[in-house]
Amino acid sequence: MSEHRNGEVLTAFLLGGVIGAALGILFAPASGKVTRERLNDWLEEKGENAKEALEKLESEIKKKKEQLMKN
Repeated sequence: MSEHRNGEVLTAFLLGGVIGAALGILFAPASGKVTRERLNDWLEEKGENAKEALEKLESEIKKKKEQLMKN
């Protein structure tokens, strides 16, 4: 139960960080075009990071599954 709750807290923390960063970029003193470009670049980078993290998690889950199936 505690592990599940920790996951929820971490997810909420990360989501809050993403929203805060996006709002910070949107309200920064820059032209609309520059702001949109920055936001687009930032979102692409974070999307790639998330994709890599999910691929790593998927790999770890597969390894654990294989270990469980052997036992």
